Amino acid sequence: MILLRKAKEQDLPVIQKIASITWEPTYVPIIGRRQVDYMLEKMYSKGALLGQLMKGDVFLIATMNGMDVAFASYSVEEQEDHVYKLHKLYVLPEKHGEGLGKLLINEVINKVREAGGKSLQLNVNRANDAKEFYQRMGFNIKKTVDIDIGNGFFMNDYIMEIPISSL
Repeated sequence: MILLRKAKEQDLPVIQKIASITWEPTYVPIIGRRQVDYMLEKMYSKGALLGQLMKGDVFLIATMNGMDVAFASYSVEEQEDHVYKLHKLYVLPEKHGEGLGKLLINEVINKVREAGGKSLQLNVNRANDAKEFYQRMGFNIKKTVDIDIGNGFFMNDYIMEIPISSL
């Protein structure tokens, strides 16, 4: 049985743990150890995660048989245009293929729709196999970006988008 819950401050260590475990096999082969360590500290330190919660990012944690195994986060990106952004979606590697990513995406889409959102965007590294998963979920590549994140590192991403109103 899979349960979803909205994360609170006390859940930040769970989010950090899942991120740390999933980033190793996902990103070290693509961007290298130094950039992974830099980005984990930049985006997943307790202060960074607390800041994301305080600015309104919603984190959803998936629990399977009593174990926290995945999470997603999203927020409003462009208030006037009703555009939302999926910031994070990570599933423990041993739980891939069990429907957790799909469940989380669908829950985020439902929440965005309920809030009046017209589209959901996300960034995905151009070499990340997750791009195909997002395409299967209905996302399309909107544009290609190279984002300077400091310390000489870049995120080489696709911005993908799914319209919400037509779903």
